[in-house]
Amino acid sequence: MKEKAQARREHLQKMRAEQKRKERRLAFLMWGAGGLVIVLLVGLVGFYLVKQSRETSLDAVSNYSYEAGQHVWKQVSYKETPPVGGEHNNYWQQCSVYDKPIHSEHAVHSLEHGAIWITYRPDLPKQQIDALKKVATSTGQQDYMLVSPFPGLTSPIVVSSWGHQLKLDNPEDPKLGAFIKKYQNGKDTPELGATCGGQDAIVTTADQAPLPPEPTNQPTESATPAPSQSQQ
Repeated sequence: MKEKAQARREHLQKMRAEQKRKERRLAFLMWGAGGLVIVLLVGLVGFYLVKQSRETSLDAVSNYSYEAGQHVWKQVSYKETPPVGGEHNNYWQQCSVYDKPIHSEHAVHSLEHGAIWITYRPDLPKQQIDALKKVATSTGQQDYMLVSPFPGLTSPIVVSSWGHQLKLDNPEDPKLGAFIKKYQNGKDTPELGATCGGQDAIVTTADQAPLPPEPTNQPTESATPAPSQSQQ
């Protein structure tokens, strides 16, 4: 009887030991799987952040320096296409979406007031133009957004602010939105708070009206409360 009892105890001890080994093995597998999941998640998040940073990088932006307040009544020969600063007409362009080219002299004045000017080749496919307008009308402040075709561009799309310019091939490029958010009413805006509309703004396209002649009474730039700064 003692021998049977001893054998029974030994058998139970072996069963308990085996059960503990199984529990330890299961715990190890669970912790290992959990750690692997965490590593994978961290890797995926890191990959996404790096990918997003690369896609929205503004390293390709060209930067220029121009003195503000150079109001003229003549046609101006600009160095950049489209221009990003310098002399400009006394009247600014009403910020809006135009289907025909506008006078650069008016557009540059709007840039001085903090506007973003999105230009595109006139022969850009309609589908891409529609996509471009969709981005333009859903990103940033609409009362500081200019969109118009521009003949002679070296890239299908060029987005500009005062002193900054970026060339793009695709209207859905994330860099477009990043540019708008950074430079619209940005820190380099010469006349931050000046309106991009109002009664003195030009609402016609270049084919509808020539540059205005010098009037007897020049327009006064009315100011509006400073727009909220775009997040840098």
